[in-house]
Parts: sequence; structure tokens; C-alpha cells
Amino acid sequence: MQPPAGSQVSRVPAQRTPPDQLAPPAVTPAPQQQPRRTRTVLTVVAGVLALLCVSGAVIGYVLYDRATAPDRSAPDVVVASYIQAFLADRDDTRAGELACQTGVDIDDLRVLRDDLVARERRFGTKISTSWEDFKIQQQGDRASVEVVLVLSALVDGISQSDRQGWRFETQRKDGWRVCTAKRS
Repeated sequence: MQPPAGSQVSRVPAQRTPPDQLAPPAVTPAPQQQPRRTRTVLTVVAGVLALLCVSGAVIGYVLYDRATAPDRSAPDVVVASYIQAFLADRDDTRAGELACQTGVDIDDLRVLRDDLVARERRFGTKISTSWEDFKIQQQGDRASVEVVLVLSALVDGISQSDRQGWRFETQRKDGWRVCTAKRS
């Protein structure tokens, strides 16, 4: 029921709960800027590190490849490297990197190497191989290289050596390569 018009009751302000007795206001969470910023920084750092690692791997591969690739820049260089690999080091894999892919005729050189191995066993010594006096005749992508092989050994305290003339035919295909080796 409503109070009559003009009565004093209607002019009394409505009763309100004092502020200290009110329920605390609902706490709205503060915006979560810190974890999002941290996540962004970590993502950028991880991306940069990944880029550096991949770049380092590529640069390492290129440098390793250049350092270990055989030097096939000139006919005499490839012949000297081939003699070192095939006769001195007896490394067929390394020698194969310096040889032509097809049409390789090194049978005479293989016979020489087999003979050196047999003599080393028989005399109990090591026969060293060196080379000198390169003579190059080049025509376009082919070159003939004449070289003197010097085979030396110490047998029973006596130094012995043998000098042999050899002719190597080379061809330029992805660098110079040895195709044939014949005693001259």
C-alpha cells in the first residue's frame, strides 16, 4: 500500500545498506600482458636461433666440401694428386675422385703399384714415390702430362731408386681428370 499523497513518508529517502556492509565488488582480472609478451619474445628468440643454426650448418657444409674436394684446377695438379692418391697413399677412393668417369685405362699403373707392394713385402721395406719434371701439352679440353716417377727405398741400409717416365692423358670434365696412364 502506498502512503497518501503529500504525506511525509513518501519524502523519506529509501534506506540503503552502508558501504562497509556491502559485499566486496567482483574483482575483474587484470589483463594478462606479461605472459603474452614473454611468449612473443621466446618465439622470436627461438626463430632467430633456428635461423642461426641452419645458416651455420649450411656454411659448415660448404666450407667442409671445399676443404675436402680434390683440386682439379690444372692437368699437372690433377696428375700429381692422382699419383699421390694411387701410388703413394694407395687410396683407390681418393684416386677415383680424380679419374675420368668412363674410359679409364690405368692398367700399367696398377701393375706398377702391385709390383711395389710385392717388393715391399719381399724386402721388408717401404718404397716411397715422388714425381718431377712435368711437361704439359694441352689442346682444348684435353692435355697430355709427361712426368718422371722416382721410386726410392732403403734396402739393407743401402738407398736405391728407380726413375721412370710416364705419360698421363687428362680431360677437362667438371675439372681436370686422369683418363689414361702409360709408361713412356
